[in-house]
Amino acid sequence: MSQTDSPLGTAPVGKLVLQLAIPAMLAQFVNILYSVVDRMYVGHIAGAGDAALAGVGVCAPVVTMITAIGALIGFGGGPLMSIRMGRRDMDGARQIITNSFYLLLALSVLATVPLLIFKRQILFTFGCSELLWDYAQAYFTTYVSGTVFALLSYGLNQITMSQGFSGTAMRSVMLGAAVNIALDPVFIFALHMGVRGAALATVLSQACSTAYILRFLMSDRAAVRITRQPVNFGWIRRIVQVGLSPALIIALDNVLLISINVMLRKYGGADSDMLIACAAIMQSFMLVITMPLGGITAGTQSILGYNYGACDEKRVMKAFRCIVLLCLVFCGIMFLLAQTVSGAFVKIFTKDPAYIDMAAYMIRTYSLGVLGLTIQYPFVDGMTGMGLVKWGLTFSMLRKGIFLVSVFVLPPIFGATAVMFSEPLSDVVSAVFSGCAAMFLLPKLVTKQCCK
Repeated sequence: MSQTDSPLGTAPVGKLVLQLAIPAMLAQFVNILYSVVDRMYVGHIAGAGDAALAGVGVCAPVVTMITAIGALIGFGGGPLMSIRMGRRDMDGARQIITNSFYLLLALSVLATVPLLIFKRQILFTFGCSELLWDYAQAYFTTYVSGTVFALLSYGLNQITMSQGFSGTAMRSVMLGAAVNIALDPVFIFALHMGVRGAALATVLSQACSTAYILRFLMSDRAAVRITRQPVNFGWIRRIVQVGLSPALIIALDNVLLISINVMLRKYGGADSDMLIACAAIMQSFMLVITMPLGGITAGTQSILGYNYGACDEKRVMKAFRCIVLLCLVFCGIMFLLAQTVSGAFVKIFTKDPAYIDMAAYMIRTYSLGVLGLTIQYPFVDGMTGMGLVKWGLTFSMLRKGIFLVSVFVLPPIFGATAVMFSEPLSDVVSAVFSGCAAMFLLPKLVTKQCCK
């Protein structure tokens, strides 16, 4: 693909949205297997399944935090690179992708060391108990030791999608998932490694995904290759500035996960460990919704960024409408599934009737407002993809703020499980504001920014 004939600027918009969104969505479906398969096998460890599952659930905020660091670079460098490609500045695009690679390597070291040193304090802050400690620390230590692969695979896959190669990113993720699925039963059961084996399988699968995507980005098949470039602190600063919004969004998701566990621990009484385990199952189901949805909006950022860089206002607005429509179809299907088959999903993880009933209730409640994400995700990710980060961050912070207030207000009044209503409340209210912004604010911003 040359710099003058990119389909991002010439292909029919509707067809292009499907070509990029579907592989990215499927890649995230497959990516979910990293956590779902781990938790499925962990939940069936003889004599310890429920406690082990809760221990792994306590580690979920750590996984989210590492993802946020990867997003800082992937969602920072990716849109900037797309915009430069749209402006035919390929030298600038090469500098961006190479400096993004340098940043991912550096941040992997900076994240790994303090996480391992302060793991006990971190895990107990996240809702761990002495009963869960052995399981939580075993998973935590092994997973965090492979942070470099988690960061590189996540960040570089996003950058690959920003070049318009959603299919390549999908194959990278599918390779990792296949390795994870194959190794999980071997490490957990055959080698009797338990939760440590689940984490090790994930780390090795991420290493395979990293190797695949690096091979692509260093080859002539990539539109923009990773090449030898000097460290450019100007680009590094700009990458961080653009990526800060999505990174903060994911990091706040981390805070929300922690706050849910904390409130379940505080108000759950003798059932708190069970509630935390059920919340881990619920979070696995929500990943089935939010990660593919994020795949749609992240996979199509390259269309918005490229045509924004090329000052093609009509293609930007048409792409946004197509993305919203695709998100509506997906969210509608997932809402129906959440309300009808949640019990069957829970049975993948546990056979305990009490756990099944509670986790299914959590899924049905937590997903009540999922249709609101139809506008929230395209608007926030779309603005970020065009480099208009302050607007994307503003509307995302609105949603997170409503959620966080609800988490701390509802349980003291209505009991521990009332915390599950925080998500639908925030989804519905934020959707109203994002919808109004998409109708009245977005066209003005695009016109102003594209034509100035």
